[in-house]
Amino acid sequence: MSYDARYELHVPGDKSITHRALMLAALARGTSRLSGLLPAADTQSTARVLRALGVHLPDVPEDGAPIVIAGHGLRPFRQPAGPLDCGNSGTTARLMLGLLAGHPFRAVLTGDDSLRSRPMRRVTEPLTRMGACFTELGEPDRLPIEVEGGPLRPIQYASPRASAQVKSALLLAGLTGGARVEVTEPVASRDHTERMLRAMGADLTVRCGADGVCITLEPPALLEPLDLTVPGDFSSAAFFIALGLLSRTGPLRIRRVGINPTRTGLIPVLERMGARIELLEACDVCGEPVADVFVWPSALEATTVEAAEIPAMIDEVPVLAVLAARARGETRITGAAELRVKESDRLAALAANLRAIGAEAEELPDGLIVRGSDAPLAGRVRSFGDHRIAMAFGVLAALPDHRIEIDDPSVVAISNPAFWADVRRVAAALERS
Repeated sequence: MSYDARYELHVPGDKSITHRALMLAALARGTSRLSGLLPAADTQSTARVLRALGVHLPDVPEDGAPIVIAGHGLRPFRQPAGPLDCGNSGTTARLMLGLLAGHPFRAVLTGDDSLRSRPMRRVTEPLTRMGACFTELGEPDRLPIEVEGGPLRPIQYASPRASAQVKSALLLAGLTGGARVEVTEPVASRDHTERMLRAMGADLTVRCGADGVCITLEPPALLEPLDLTVPGDFSSAAFFIALGLLSRTGPLRIRRVGINPTRTGLIPVLERMGARIELLEACDVCGEPVADVFVWPSALEATTVEAAEIPAMIDEVPVLAVLAARARGETRITGAAELRVKESDRLAALAANLRAIGAEAEELPDGLIVRGSDAPLAGRVRSFGDHRIAMAFGVLAALPDHRIEIDDPSVVAISNPAFWADVRRVAAALERS
């Protein structure tokens, strides 16, 4: 097997880590140095909200250059002059609900039309048990929401779902509200918050047992500042992994990608479908595992994906569905009902768009059935304002055998503004004989 890459690519910084690094740097005692931050619309929403709360935060550089953030302790925010606009970012909204729960003032969180359609009580209900007050100013369970925070009570919370946003909101509330937090999840969700808090000196423990994964945080007196280079975003890399699998030549090398095991559930699924993928030059960066990802063209076979696998690949289901359309046989994905309350109803969007381009797809209450084919695909895809839908079908659109048009290509700016330029370059390099 040759490791002489036909093309090498760096993907943008990890979106989940960027959100958390900006927030936690604001809570540190001292100056944090952050490099490789993602300069996308979602992370700019977090930066904008932090500035409105009084954090002195430089612009996030387009080139990943380092910035410094002076933190002022665990309750650094001042009351904002107006509503805090979270844009399209569910991570910004839900984690800020937790951060603000421990601050002794009122603030209103809102967002765009898409974000205002997404559920928030999964976060506000346990935070209410801790002592924060929330007023829904519009539709039930939706933004805009007014938060009135202050000192909080300890909580032991058994989450009904594996959700990094719920877990992180409670941990952040424990930090700012000075309360012990114990959260149990049925299975592990992405753990960037826990890793970052440990790197900052927090007393945080994780225990796996018969009842799930239990995370316990003892409220610290302070957090040490961060010195962090954000790794490449695995969710962004997943689209290029798919392109590498479907291309004529290879390998494709994707450099310095975060391979946190709570994020990379797609890889073992693809490997059992027959994908040739290797992780090389692995190292650890501030508690996060990082490696170069090598991908070779591969003939894929259908598979079955069940509920226990979904939390570690929740954002990669769209690209898996697209790959399933090119695999031999019938792929069945279940346990993914959470995708109905993302930026779009992703299950409905995937099924409709796969059928629109000539693939066979069936929508399930909590998943999809996709029947693969090697026939050329053609048609118009609706993004539904969802960056991951646009990028998943953008992989097929980049290949020469297909004639696929995306209705709103600009939506990729939510997570990867450079996506279209990169996908064209990678496809051109891998399709050359």
